[in-house]
Formats: sequence, structure tokens, C-alpha cells
Amino acid sequence: MSEAVESYFVCATPRTGSSLLIGLLDSTGVCGRPQSYFRAPDELLWAERWRLGPAPSYADFMRAARAAGSTPNGVFGAKLMWGTLGEVVDKLRTVHRDLAGDDLGLLHRAFGRAGFVYLARRDVVAQAVSWLRAEQTGTWFVGGNGEISGDGGGNGREPVFDAGAIRRLISTIEEHNAAWQAWFATCGIRPHRVFYEDLERDVVAVTRGVVEFLGITVPDQGPPIVARHQRQADEINKRWIKQYRVLSERFS
Repeated sequence: MSEAVESYFVCATPRTGSSLLIGLLDSTGVCGRPQSYFRAPDELLWAERWRLGPAPSYADFMRAARAAGSTPNGVFGAKLMWGTLGEVVDKLRTVHRDLAGDDLGLLHRAFGRAGFVYLARRDVVAQAVSWLRAEQTGTWFVGGNGEISGDGGGNGREPVFDAGAIRRLISTIEEHNAAWQAWFATCGIRPHRVFYEDLERDVVAVTRGVVEFLGITVPDQGPPIVARHQRQADEINKRWIKQYRVLSERFS
């Protein structure tokens, strides 16, 4: 991008390393404090954390989110899943009625000049397996830095292999990725693209690439870029991936 953004959104589907990436960006000290601020089930929890009262307006919620998600240099960051994007723009239409038909205009009005980072995963089978395990166990991340829900406590349930559920999640991932691509094209957005596999291989280089794209200046003596989330994939993931691929080949 030619000039520094005032805000940015990490656009993703579940289990693409989005929590890992936003933690890395947070660690720079100059890329906002990105979180999933706009996930509808968590809005009340955020409002309580920010002490907004029992029934804050969406305009008040947005102002509080921007304050919480910004670093002292004024940069705001947040994470959006595909379903969350629609919820955000629908609610912003009630605040900025003059931009009701302009998704990008609404986001710029609410957050200033915005950049977009699109995070995907090449291996969608591995992504679906990870998603299924997270749903079954209730553990969406381990570690972190101030997330509102989904941490390593989980629900105590043991994960169970389910080929049908994996297949359905693969379809959902493909649909949501296609929807992101279509939305970017419709809005004329050229996002910075990141793949989970590249992020996993070199977290520092990929994070620096995102920061450069956003046009954000990192001080020479700034804090080190460090991961705040732990890797969750293990031998169970590997076994399920192999099982699913064997079954898929058998019935293809």
C-alpha cells in the first residue's frame, strides 16, 4: 500500500492461523491490538469488559472497540470471519445510513483508511480436521493475549473422528473462501494474501510482510515479533487427515 493504514482487518476462515497472526501483529506494538471484536456471540462480553452499560448503541460499541483495538500510533486491527463481515456491515448501515449500499465505505467511515489481509490454508482437509476438533473440544486456541472466549480450558470432551463432519466443513471452507474472493472483487479490494503453511514456516518473515503491506513503521528498537499462541495440531490430527484421505480415495 502507498501510505500507512489507519486500520486493518485480518479476513479468514476458521483454523487458518488467524489467532497466531493477530498475536504476532499485536507483539509489534504498532499494529493495533487485533481481536475478534465483532463476533456476535461475544459482543455482550466485550461490552461488559469495556463497561458500556446494559444496552449500548452500536455506535458506542464501535467506538469502544476501536479504542481497545488501537495502539498509541492510532492503528486499529481486528479479525473478521466471513459470517462476521455481514453482521458488521449490516449493523453499520443503521449508524451510517447514507452509506447503506457501500460495504467498503461503511468500514472506512467507521475505522478510517482500512487495509485487508486475507488468510487461507492450502490444505483444506487439515483445516477441516482442526476445525472439527476445536468444535468438539471447545478449545479454539492455547495461549493468546486477551481473547474473550474459546481458550484452552475447553469442555473436557474427547474428540471423535467423523468423516461426514469433515466433508461438510471442507464444503463450508470452500464456500467461505469463494465468498471472500467475490467480496474483494466486488469492492475493488486487493488484499495482502497469507497462507497458513507459510506463516507456520516463518512467523517473523510473514508478519513483517504484513506490516510492510500496511505501511506501518516499526521502530528500530521495537519489541521482538513473538508468537502468543501455541500450536495445537498433534498426532490425532495427522491420523484423522490420513483416515479421511483414505476414505475419500476409496469412495471417489
